[in-house]
Amino acid sequence: MDEVPFEGHPLGQKIYENVSKEAWKMWVEHMKMIMNEYRLNLGTKESQEFLIQQMDNYFFGEGSALPPDFVPPRSKA
Repeated sequence: MDEVPFEGHPLGQKIYENVSKEAWKMWVEHMKMIMNEYRLNLGTKESQEFLIQQMDNYFFGEGSALPPDFVPPRSKA
């Protein structure tokens, strides 16, 4: 990665040291889905903490859980 994401947060440094650009791009797409499905307002501390926890799980835990009613979009074939 070119720079530390979430500079000043310990998770940002851990991601910078252990995650590839490709994996980060995959997370960004997953994060968009989480934000939309959960209708997160990143202006609130609760939403920010939830997203950081999901990011930690995605990279260093058991993976970020999909929302309960999530239905993946159909591929355009």
